[in-house]
Amino acid sequence: MARLFLLTTLTMVAFAANSILNRAALAGAEAGPAAFAAIRTLSGAICLAILVFARHGKPKVLDGGRWLGTMSLTLYMVGFSFAYVALEAGTGALILFGGTQVTMFAGALFTGDRPNMARWAGAVIAFCGLVWLLWPGAAGAPAAPPAILMAVAALGWGVYSLVGRSAADPLQETAANFICAAPIVLFLFAYFADGITGQGMVLAVASGAITSGLGYALWYSVLPKLETSVAALSQLTVPIIAAFGGAVLLAEPPTTRLLIATVIVLGGVALGVIGGHRKIGSSAS
Repeated sequence: MARLFLLTTLTMVAFAANSILNRAALAGAEAGPAAFAAIRTLSGAICLAILVFARHGKPKVLDGGRWLGTMSLTLYMVGFSFAYVALEAGTGALILFGGTQVTMFAGALFTGDRPNMARWAGAVIAFCGLVWLLWPGAAGAPAAPPAILMAVAALGWGVYSLVGRSAADPLQETAANFICAAPIVLFLFAYFADGITGQGMVLAVASGAITSGLGYALWYSVLPKLETSVAALSQLTVPIIAAFGGAVLLAEPPTTRLLIATVIVLGGVALGVIGGHRKIGSSAS
């Protein structure tokens, strides 16, 4: 259990680092969103392909059912990069993983996973925190277009996480998804033809090869060990890490509205995860 907790925590840190790296490149005009997404996806594909070749030989790219993982990863990559043109790191992460929670809870119900009352209550509280942050016209609320783009990315990431629960070989599955997604994202880069500097390239490669490629392979390795509702709730810790990372590294101090929303969301996570486990433990004793 301790090992699973540590691996999950490390994965959440990698997810938060993606927000910080992406925002750093776009806010500093080091890369356009299409260029960043393309280099990020391509570098992740190359890194993972090398690891798979070293362990298993040729990646199994054309296995049946690959399209869902590929398209959901592509949707996430593109929406994520374009949203961070305008969103700050913490705000974007909160929208992303709040929307992911909704997607994964819906997927849990569809596949027969029935979260208990504590997890339902935690999900509702966390979702209310997200709604409060995004309420239209409220002071400190993000603009609608980038928020919608990040919500689209959340849908993609939620589906990608649901697909990963059945991954027999996490490294192989992640590599194949990146390899299949890379040509699609490169085509979008060719269409938008935005630029990237040397520093932007470094940020994109770090995001693609390390915090995305290796981070997502790690995520696929822990997903089968987590209930869908717990996997969804655990990701809501990422915005807090991203918000404080953005404040320290990007000089993006969190707004009062974001801080309050973060407290509400964390409260929901605590209730859903801790309360859910207590119920399971008491019923088993």
